Amino acid sequence: MMTARRIPDDAGDLFAELPGIDEETLRRLHARLALAANEAGILDVAYRTLDTPVGTLLLAATEKGLVRVAYDREDHDKVLEELAGSVSPRVLRAPARLDPAAREIEEYFAGRRNLFDLPLDFRLSNGFRRTVLSHLTEIGYGTTASYAAVAAAAGSPKAVRAVGTACATNPLPVVVPCHRVVRSDGSIGQYVGGVEAKKTLLSLEAAA
Repeated sequence: MMTARRIPDDAGDLFAELPGIDEETLRRLHARLALAANEAGILDVAYRTLDTPVGTLLLAATEKGLVRVAYDREDHDKVLEELAGSVSPRVLRAPARLDPAAREIEEYFAGRRNLFDLPLDFRLSNGFRRTVLSHLTEIGYGTTASYAAVAAAAGSPKAVRAVGTACATNPLPVVVPCHRVVRSDGSIGQYVGGVEAKKTLLSLEAAA
């Protein structure tokens, strides 16, 4: 069985053995590689990182749209390997494809955006989990909903625990707002990015 491997994300990995190449030249070579891969139709998953108030986020996109947002605590290298196995081994650091997503997320954290307008690729979620994600976008900015309420909206009122699992495995946190789902008693509950990140997001929206 062939093991899926991602394209090296650092231009230095590709050209390190070439003598006399400085860091700026490496960056240009890498940019050319990313552009050529995209134009040739072989850039299946592009990614970049983005510094935010909740830590460094990994953003990844296919040609269909944003496919993954990952927190530091999820281990970015592990997430990239998972994308190589579940989507395509042709994964490359190519920030240009992620520029629109990065811009909207920066606007969100700056308090200038309360609704994301990005094409999303939900291929990493299926079945009931995918149904739950579709209902999360209906929870308005600055508001919350209980796990029970989301379960009812998804057509399975008794599936409260399954809603929790769907939120915990949400491949697009922040953009698909699982942070707005709380417990029925009003307590904050768990979050893929950690409780502090969830509090930060809810506080940001409440202050707007």
